[in-house]
Amino acid sequence: MEAFLVATGIVALAEMGDKTQLLSLVLAARFRKPWPIVLGIFAATVVNHALAGAVGAWVTRVLGPDVLRWILGVSFIAMAAWMMIPDKLDEDDTPRTSRFGVFGTTLIAFFLAEMGDKTQIATVMLAARFTQDYVPVVIGTTLGMMLANAPVVWLGERIVRKVPIRAVHGVSAVIFLVLGVAALAGWGA
Repeated sequence: MEAFLVATGIVALAEMGDKTQLLSLVLAARFRKPWPIVLGIFAATVVNHALAGAVGAWVTRVLGPDVLRWILGVSFIAMAAWMMIPDKLDEDDTPRTSRFGVFGTTLIAFFLAEMGDKTQIATVMLAARFTQDYVPVVIGTTLGMMLANAPVVWLGERIVRKVPIRAVHGVSAVIFLVLGVAALAGWGA
């Protein structure tokens, strides 16, 4: 249960103001069809985070616990610093209407935008940290993505304007920093 709750919380916080959340807003404004957009986000996230979780589990087996502890500690601390850098959506990232429809366009755009994103890397690190809990990590990170993105699709800019993104990023950074220090200190190992 710890892996699920930590994964959900971290990804929901990390996603606030993230490029993929901005993409959700653009998709909602462009297509104005929330259900296929939310389903596309969900499908893309499940596949992306399942792959990221598999990479995290594989890394754990290959590196061993001592090396992994140091890599995770430094990675979580680096993620804390990265959280303080605001994301922006490039014009190249905004999807055009395609022959794939709203669902397909969302699926492809969201999957590609999530590649190498903070939340995908966090999923790799969480799966490596909670090696016995791969499925709860993937379910938790997917839920965290949906908690951050689905409301944006339905409520749009009203939510984005009311949520203090810098404060959310600050809280996320502190959580990542604590996880990094804990990993380096060997707590919870």
